[in-house]
Amino acid sequence: MGLTLSFWLRDGHLKKHHRSSSAFSPFAEAPPIRLAVLLDTPPVAPGNPRSQWSRTHLSPNLQVCVSGGSVCRARVEQSSDAVRGAVGVQAGLHIWEVIWEELQRGSHALLGVSTHTCPLQASGYTALIGGDSCSWGWDLSTNQLWHDGKRRRYLGGGASDIPNIPDRVLVVLDADAGTLGYVVDNCYLGVAFRDLPKGAELFPAVSCVWGGAQICIRYLCGTTRDAPALQALSRLSVRRALESDGPRTLPPALQRLLLDP
Repeated sequence: MGLTLSFWLRDGHLKKHHRSSSAFSPFAEAPPIRLAVLLDTPPVAPGNPRSQWSRTHLSPNLQVCVSGGSVCRARVEQSSDAVRGAVGVQAGLHIWEVIWEELQRGSHALLGVSTHTCPLQASGYTALIGGDSCSWGWDLSTNQLWHDGKRRRYLGGGASDIPNIPDRVLVVLDADAGTLGYVVDNCYLGVAFRDLPKGAELFPAVSCVWGGAQICIRYLCGTTRDAPALQALSRLSVRRALESDGPRTLPPALQRLLLDP
């Protein structure tokens, strides 16, 4: 049964059954099986150390709140400022949620990952996350992917070809495969970066230039490189199959088991 479910998901049925009215639907891709299961997994409890920004690895123009889940940039000019997560990862598949209001982004709003050697402050306005070989970032204001000081488009042919990036973005890091991607409006936008260094400690990271910008982080969940459990695959496949049929065809107890987050 598990093998049958794996083929069912792999062959594109997940994409067929996953409907979205988001403006990002034209750019969406069917997520890999491990990611599909992880996106269907309830988030970890609040207070996880991975849900915090680092209090030591950040620009002097940034201040982390008491809980560690939010960072705020001072109202200074001609400075680019970055912060890394408090805890990095070296293996596994991981998802972080970042809340960054569109009106607080400015000209260089980079979201991605970095090693511990990425610069955290620079004069002028520039892309810190992605500006060197040790970081990878997506500029939410211009739809540009940055790495090693080089940039390219992520979605469509240009910034005007995609809708504005909403306040909530999920960062998807597969440290085992060495890939980084993003989820917006429940749409997996595909792999943005490949060939990230395997075995290196990687941290979620942002860099910004907007005075007063507040950026929140939350670690949602993660998994090892092992194949998903049969129970998780079964639950996911049934949930997807019920999207068009609706849960009313099942007894209430089974509804709660399969459909409750």
